[in-house]
Amino acid sequence: MNGKTRSAGPSKQVADPAVLRGIFGRNLQILSAPYRSVSGLCRDIGINRTQFNRYLSGESFPRPDLLHRICEFFNVDARILLEPVEAIFTTSPELLGHAFLSDFFGTAPTAVPEEMFPSGFYSFVRRSFIDDSLFTIGLVHVHREAPYTFMRGFEPRDAMRSQGLSTEPANREFRGLVMRQEEGVAALVTHRNSLACSFNFLTPETSFQSNIWEGYATRTVREKVTGRRAARMVYEYLGPGLVRALPVARQAGLVTLEDVPVFHARLLRLNEEFR
Repeated sequence: MNGKTRSAGPSKQVADPAVLRGIFGRNLQILSAPYRSVSGLCRDIGINRTQFNRYLSGESFPRPDLLHRICEFFNVDARILLEPVEAIFTTSPELLGHAFLSDFFGTAPTAVPEEMFPSGFYSFVRRSFIDDSLFTIGLVHVHREAPYTFMRGFEPRDAMRSQGLSTEPANREFRGLVMRQEEGVAALVTHRNSLACSFNFLTPETSFQSNIWEGYATRTVREKVTGRRAARMVYEYLGPGLVRALPVARQAGLVTLEDVPVFHARLLRLNEEFR
């Protein structure tokens, strides 16, 4: 011996597999929460339902190829085996995952359950912001990219034309983020490269039909700007297919009260001032 001792180096702690399975299972539960059906989710991912349930309960890990498929579907990485999903999104460069906002937005408000606000097409109607004698009928599409729920649509051409704005599709398109609220959902919506936006709040109308939401829309303009800054709004869920959506797309635009469905007009409460 030459009197020198060899350093053992830093010790590595090996995590308990049961703990890791528990973390992974909880992460999957959070990521799966926005989806209406576990069976449907498994079909979309291409994975066996029984095996997926074992992952959810923390009983087992997926094979590398299945883990890759799960990560690709939920747009996450393999850290879901090691870290709570909240921490993964908190450390991501995405705005709502920023540490300053994560406890206020994070995955909870943006993970809107499918049964609360289903993916697919919706028609909407509200009084025109510009002309009180007219109403805007439009179509939006809602889809999910975990943990977020997004909205996309196009302003009617005649509504843009009446304001002297371009009617090109790129200028008519709007997109938004849908967030869960205590009594419904809210959407923050804007146009491409826009510095103005609108805020929509919707709550289920449960008295008569389960596919109707009522609420209001507001736009971010100065008080001195002519026209309305807020108006009541009604959404109707049309389903995921185009059968019911296409007729609405053809009708979309500025219309008179006679063209507004009677039940929708009733929910707009046109004789009551919006407060």
